[in-house]
Amino acid sequence: MRVCLASTSPARLMLLRQAGIDPLTLAPEVDEDAVIATVEAAEGRTLDPDEHVLLLARRKAADVAARLADDAPEFDGIVIGGDSMFLFEGVVLGKPYTPEAARERWHAMRGRSGELHSGHAVVRVQPGRPPREAHGVAEASVFFAGDLTDAEIDAYVASEEPLHVAGAFTIDSLGGPFIERVEGDPSTVVGMSLSTLRRLVRELDVEWPELWLHNAPPVGSVEG
Repeated sequence: MRVCLASTSPARLMLLRQAGIDPLTLAPEVDEDAVIATVEAAEGRTLDPDEHVLLLARRKAADVAARLADDAPEFDGIVIGGDSMFLFEGVVLGKPYTPEAARERWHAMRGRSGELHSGHAVVRVQPGRPPREAHGVAEASVFFAGDLTDAEIDAYVASEEPLHVAGAFTIDSLGGPFIERVEGDPSTVVGMSLSTLRRLVRELDVEWPELWLHNAPPVGSVEG
């Protein structure tokens, strides 16, 4: 069973590989800001976090599935799309980009918790058949260490790791020791909930072990 990840996120790719899946990767051509702005303007409201991440996950998966149908009509497998956002005290935190913003954020998060919302969309693509989709949202609460020192925060910011990740933290790299616990599927914090993906795949009549690398046909990567 072939798998295509509609993302170029190194964290999501690594997560799937650790789970025994070596997907093709294809970057979705989706203007995320424009998609959200259009839907919110049409509905006259701000989407809640679950709606936000699910909408983008579905658009990403649909875009890549359509392009595969055109460019690789022999593709027989699934396309996985995802999107995540971190909510802290009612405020959505994206990537901080600057050391000053990352440092300020970590001082605020120290000893507190936030919620990671992750949208998932899986599209079953088969030659000669219309695509089928399953989707869902996973949430996880992240609790940050209360005894984190200013020196540790400064060292973490200096590593530049938190500058380019949503929420300014990771759980699977340098930021992991600064997180005391996660309530919910821990893989959600990496970028995708594996347990949610398994459920969605089964809704499309595919068993999870079919996705493992040793069951996949030898194929090259789809560039994008």
